[in-house]
Amino acid sequence: VQVVESGGGQVQPGGSLNLSCVISGFNLDEYDISWFRQAPGKEREGVSFIRGNTDRKYYGHFVKGRFAISRDNAKNTVVLQMNSLEVEDTAVYYCAARISTYGSAWYLRDTYTYWGQGTQVTVSS
Repeated sequence: VQVVESGGGQVQPGGSLNLSCVISGFNLDEYDISWFRQAPGKEREGVSFIRGNTDRKYYGHFVKGRFAISRDNAKNTVVLQMNSLEVEDTAVYYCAARISTYGSAWYLRDTYTYWGQGTQVTVSS
């Protein structure tokens, strides 16, 4: 199993980035996929979630309609589209996967089995 993120970079406040997570080794529609982020000195926190078999989506409270998560099962790819980026969005963003399950909150890091190496997002003027 491999989880590989890409698409990070540096943008100005108000800019946009699309993060991609390419997953190999299992059928994507059987897995829940989440994006987490970790800023220096802070806990890793859930950014967005998409459920494996229903496409149900959740977002962290700080997203406030600025981000959108989507999935292309044919390409085994999950994309996080981020708009109206703020300085506070600066962090390393991680893609994580777990077998689709109910009863476990999506933002609980320990429930995820597979993690990517992370991609840096820097929002700065």
